[in-house]
Amino acid sequence: MEAGIVGLPNVGKSTLFNALTSSQAAQSANYPFCTIEPNEGIVPVPDGRLARIAKYFNPQKILPAALKLVDIAGIVKGASEGEGLGNKFLSHIREVDAVLQVVRCFEDADVTHVSGRVDPLADIDVIETELMLADLQTIENSRAKAERTARTGDKEAKERVAVMQKCMAALDQLTPLRKLDWDPAEKKIVDGLGMMTAKPVLYIANVDENDIAGEGPLVTRVREYAAQSGASVVPVCAKLESEIAELEQADRIEMLESVGLSEPALAVLARAAYQTLGLQSYFTAGPKEVRAWTIPIGATAPQAAGVIHSDFERGFIRAEVYTLDDLEAYQTEAAIRQAGKLRVEGKAYVLKDGDICHFLFNV
Repeated sequence: MEAGIVGLPNVGKSTLFNALTSSQAAQSANYPFCTIEPNEGIVPVPDGRLARIAKYFNPQKILPAALKLVDIAGIVKGASEGEGLGNKFLSHIREVDAVLQVVRCFEDADVTHVSGRVDPLADIDVIETELMLADLQTIENSRAKAERTARTGDKEAKERVAVMQKCMAALDQLTPLRKLDWDPAEKKIVDGLGMMTAKPVLYIANVDENDIAGEGPLVTRVREYAAQSGASVVPVCAKLESEIAELEQADRIEMLESVGLSEPALAVLARAAYQTLGLQSYFTAGPKEVRAWTIPIGATAPQAAGVIHSDFERGFIRAEVYTLDDLEAYQTEAAIRQAGKLRVEGKAYVLKDGDICHFLFNV
C-alpha cells in the first residue's frame, strides 16, 4: 500500500516529502513545474506502543511499521488535457492507494503561487476537477468496448457498464467517486478502472510558523470542506519540519519544546496517512526484535500471519494473542499464560489493532 503526495506547484509538497523521508535531496526550484519523475520513500509510522512492549523483552531491535510515499510532481489546471506533462503525473496518482493533498495555508511574498493568490479551497478545487476530468476521460475511452461485450450477454461486462454509468452520472455532477456508496463487487470494478477520485484523501495544511496548530482561518476553511466528505486534515509547517528533520535527536527535542510540540507534526501525519490507507498494526515480540506489522483493517489471523511469510498463512494452525494491557499487568508472557489471558484464536479471528501475536503453522 502506498500514498501519493499531490498538490499545486509551490505549496511545499517536495519540502514536506524530503522532511518525511529525512531526505537531503536538494529542494526544488521555485518554478511552477518542478519534479518530473516521482520520488519514492519509505516512512516509519511512529507508535509509542513499541517502546512499551520492548520494556519487557529488552530486544536487539525495535522495528516500526512503515508506509511508502510517492512525491508526485505539481498538478496544474489543464493537467487532464496534458498541460504541464499532466497525463504523466496523473498516471502516477492512478497507481497509488490514497492521496495526500498538500494545501498551501500560508502567505509568503517570496514563494510564488501558481495562480497568484493563496486560496486553499480554490487549490483543492483545481486538483479535484482535474482528477474528475481524467476519470471521465478514462471511462469514455473504455466504455464503448465494455458496452459491446455487455451486448453479448456477458455478465461481468454488464456489471462493469453499470458501474461506469454510475461513475459518469456522479462525475457529470462534479461529485468525486469517494463520496458514493459502493458495494464490494462495485468497489472491485472501480479499483480496476483506476478511478482516482475514488481513492481516500488526507488533506495536509501547510501552515507558517505562526500557526503551528493550524487554528487560522485558512486551515479552518479546509477543515470545514474536508468534514463534508469525512476526510481528515493535518496541519504541518513543512519549513519547520524540514529543519527539525536535519537535527540530531537531542537538538530535535529542544526545538520541538521551543515551539510547543510534543512530537514532530510529521509523526502525526504518518499515522493519519496510515489510517487513511485503511491500515492497522499488530505486534510480534521477543528478545531478538519487537516489531509492528502492517495489515488492512479487517484482516484475519491467517492473512496477518501471511504478512510475515506466505508459509505462515498457507500452513496456519492457530494464533496465540494477548494485549499490551495484559503485558503491562502481568509483565511476562509466562505470567499472561498462567493467568489464562493468552487467547487461542483460529482462522476466522479478525485481528484488532495492537494485538500481540504468536502464530503456529505447519507446512
